[in-house]
Amino acid sequence: MRLKIPLVALSSVGLLALAACGGSGGSSTPEGAPSNFHPGATGNNQDASAKGPVTIAGAQKGGIVTVLTQPGVQTTIDPSEIYYVDTSSIMSGLVTRSLTQYKYDPSTKQMILVPDLATDLGQHNDNFTKWTFKIRPGVKWQNGKPVTAQDVAWGMTRCMDAATFPTGPCQYYSNVYFKGGAAYKGPYTSGQKTFKGIKVSGDTITISMAKPFPDMPYWGTFPANGPIPAGKVSDPKTYKNKPWSTGPYMIKSFNPGKELVLEKNPYWSASTDPARTQYPDGYDFKLQQPSEKIDQIMLADSGSGQTTLTYDDLLAPDFQQMKQKAPDRLTLGGSPCTYYWAPDNRKITNKKVREALSWAYPYKNAILAAGLIPNVNAIASTNLMPPGVPGRTAYNVTGRQGFNSDPAKSKALLKSANAMGYEIKFLFRTDDPISVKTKDALVKGLTEGGFKATPVPTTTANYPAARDNTSEDINVRSAGWCSDWPSGSTWMPPVLGSTNPDKSHSFGANYAAFSNKAADNQMDAIQTLPLEKQADAWNALDKQIATKYFPLFTTYYTGIAQAHGSKINGDNDDNTLGMPTWKDIWVSQ
Repeated sequence: MRLKIPLVALSSVGLLALAACGGSGGSSTPEGAPSNFHPGATGNNQDASAKGPVTIAGAQKGGIVTVLTQPGVQTTIDPSEIYYVDTSSIMSGLVTRSLTQYKYDPSTKQMILVPDLATDLGQHNDNFTKWTFKIRPGVKWQNGKPVTAQDVAWGMTRCMDAATFPTGPCQYYSNVYFKGGAAYKGPYTSGQKTFKGIKVSGDTITISMAKPFPDMPYWGTFPANGPIPAGKVSDPKTYKNKPWSTGPYMIKSFNPGKELVLEKNPYWSASTDPARTQYPDGYDFKLQQPSEKIDQIMLADSGSGQTTLTYDDLLAPDFQQMKQKAPDRLTLGGSPCTYYWAPDNRKITNKKVREALSWAYPYKNAILAAGLIPNVNAIASTNLMPPGVPGRTAYNVTGRQGFNSDPAKSKALLKSANAMGYEIKFLFRTDDPISVKTKDALVKGLTEGGFKATPVPTTTANYPAARDNTSEDINVRSAGWCSDWPSGSTWMPPVLGSTNPDKSHSFGANYAAFSNKAADNQMDAIQTLPLEKQADAWNALDKQIATKYFPLFTTYYTGIAQAHGSKINGDNDDNTLGMPTWKDIWVSQ
């Protein structure tokens, strides 16, 4: 899955299978990581019988929750294309519903997979090639009309139009796993409004698969697997600004890049929802707020600041103040994401140059310039797949330790490649002071490592398009990826599977433009292995690609260091996303 900001992506296959086999999250906590660093370790936590209504002891009704964020909600909120961490979390937690969902368990501090629109977690045949979901009665749209299985099927079909929703998730899952999905171009592009792989009979949806898909209940948590109203109301050109609600809150107003205001949906019924609540009167998301301003409001905890929260991480100095002043107002924990630098393998074709970059990159200085907190929300990384992914065991193909850089090793590699002074072009955002500081640290580190550093200016608003432009005059992209759920199949195919950007004009999530037929074939082969063997095979492939090709290098794993006002309750770490547990939040009156 893509990160909170357009620097990375969310991902899927195998966790349900591993849970069914008794598997769980793999690998130990990285050296230096906090004890509460458990990214996305949902493991065997499932409750197919969970039912609503949900009540929280002592919770009070009323109040408006203000949410401050600097980079957040920059991308579409159309459920068919939502694929960034923050929009996925906000919309799934408060506005939209889907086949399944996650619920926070305060006793284990983990997320549990539970039903949502479906009455259970789905029923499958013996080889996971057919799934059926029964849609529960009593769920209504924000206009009071009932939500039907046909509405859900339309939503699931609509998202398969990759040309209309180019940054959406369905091209990685529904189009790949649903029978006939590879050939289906979607309702808008093909003109075919129905998809043969999804059948509706009364209140039951049946999905036929092209190949075994044991993780369908996890894929079902995505907004793309929820209802969309048919007709002109869901025209992609307009629906992205005000999608209809089936959850406890609906959109009152949305000014992209500035503000998103939510109010109560009067037709949401708690008895139909196994996880969500509706305690606050509404939410006011204030966007593109300066990070320093957010932190000062959080530290002061006065007036409206008491009913405010942020899902941005505190800057390092402010985190230390908050830790001393009000540790009970900090939300700490893991998130299932890896940041990395992705050299464009079409342009930087020499492996030694890519390896040199990994030694020249100023990990510690870049992290500090970004205001990150080492070993809190920036954890030293090795593998592409983060801790918590089943089957993962740590590897280190370069021998680099922690956040150490080594300009001398970088120069030696460049010299052996006859590439001293190799020019590196990368984007930075001129209107973001933190991005500017990070750029300065990168220039210094790359220069010391024997490269010629050429920062390419853009703005926060224009960054996503520039980064995703396959012909942009840059040769390195800052990127990242988050588990859609813990499985190697949600990492290797999306991040390193060939996308042929010169022809498709899209990286997908493969910002390294890595293209290797043998690796693609191995990815396909792993998904045909017995389920109990897949986890180890994904880890082996992760290491093999890094060792043989070194297409990218990781910079850190993520944790969270968020804060909330003294009247905000229920703000915990949803460690499947590294976001607040919106479904549990209430305001002290």
